[in-house]
Amino acid sequence: MKSLFSLDFTTDVSPLDTVKALLEDEDTPALPKDDENYAAALVTGTREHLEAIDSVLDTLSDEWKVKRMAGVDRNLLRMAAFEMYFSPQKIAPAIAISEAVEIAKIYGGDDSPHFINGLLGTLVRNHGKD
Repeated sequence: MKSLFSLDFTTDVSPLDTVKALLEDEDTPALPKDDENYAAALVTGTREHLEAIDSVLDTLSDEWKVKRMAGVDRNLLRMAAFEMYFSPQKIAPAIAISEAVEIAKIYGGDDSPHFINGLLGTLVRNHGKD
């Protein structure tokens, strides 16, 4: 999520380089190699499908278009949508939603968990699951 958030503000850094920089940061705990690889795939994949993901999210949110959403919320929604619909692992909606909500409790605002849960629930209801 932190890598995706930072990519909202930079155009001259690749998604993979952003993940590598975060993983090399001394404040980031060491991760197993499989987790590092998944983080890289999640960020690069989310960015590759960004236009399609944002387009769908825009149709679901009446009051907050993606560009106007809080950065944490926006990127958690994008990540979860990628995991459910584009990732080769095709994460189950319940798992992707639960993970996004838990991260929102840590990094988002007071309303973030409810907002993310509701919007992702609507996404699954309206667009099904492959």
